[in-house]
Order: sequence, then structure tokens, then C-alpha cells
Amino acid sequence: MPALSPPGGPAHSIRLTLNGQPLALQVQPWTTLLDLLREQLDQVGTKKGCDHGQCGACTVLRDGRRINACLTLAVMCDGAELVTVEGLACGDALHPMQRAFITHDAFQCGYCTPGQICSAIGLVQEGRATTRAAIREQMSGNLCRCGAYSNIVAAVEEALPLMRAEAQGKGGSRP
Repeated sequence: MPALSPPGGPAHSIRLTLNGQPLALQVQPWTTLLDLLREQLDQVGTKKGCDHGQCGACTVLRDGRRINACLTLAVMCDGAELVTVEGLACGDALHPMQRAFITHDAFQCGYCTPGQICSAIGLVQEGRATTRAAIREQMSGNLCRCGAYSNIVAAVEEALPLMRAEAQGKGGSRP
């Protein structure tokens, strides 16, 4: 396990799994998960939008549930399993949600897309994607400046049964 140390200041040791890889890290207590991911771990798919938890561009999965990485301190993730957009595909095989986003053209500029996809996967895993209205409500924390909302909802609707079938077939091992 690689150990990364931040320059200067007090540091805390944490262990976590990121996209299937165990890591041992030294982090300063004020470091957000977003800054850890982008600045120390080169996981730049997770975007910094508002940095106040209002846009959802930084959404990642912690233990299968969606969180805003900009509002989460890295030390709060000690022992957690984290999945970013970089960890969704299996080799060349895209995650069903990624495929559905492409099929439905559920992105335009693409800035919000990683957070939208992680949020969509989280809401399916949380069992909250039951109707079109529920999907719209549960995705409301993820903003799209380009307005691709109807395509995003259509993508989630398409991926929902595929993800459920895959989870049943594999014992739920994939995010």
C-alpha cells in the first residue's frame, strides 16, 4: 500500500479503499475528500464546482452511498470504500449507468457528468429510484448548467433494471 504524506503541518493516518485499491495515507485534518482525490490522488474526474455542497459536481460513493466530497473531510473516510467515476468501468466495459448516459446523450459540456453518474448509481443502490418523479427528486442535488435533465432521467430509467439484474447476478459486487 502506498503512503502519501502532505507537506508540513499535523497529519493523520487513514486507510481507505479507492476504486478497489487499498491506500494508507497521511492527511491534514482540514483536507476535504475532494481536495485529497484531486490534488493528492489524481482522481480529477470528481469536479470542484461550488465547493459548498450545492451543485453535486463532486459526488462520489462512500460505502455505496453518495456523498458530496467537498463537504466531507478526508479523515471522515478512514476505513471507507470510495468509488469515483474513474472506478466504475471494468476494463473496457463501461458501467451500465455510463452506457445509458451515452445512449441518452445525458450530457452536454460534461462538467457535471461524473457527479451525475455517481449520484444516479447511489440512488439506485439506495433503492430510491422507484418512479420517474422519484428519480427527478433524488437527482435534484446535482445541477446541470446545460439543462440535460430529461436525458439524465431517461438514462437512469434505462440503467435501473440493468443494475438490479447485474447486482442479483454478481451478488451486488459492482458499484
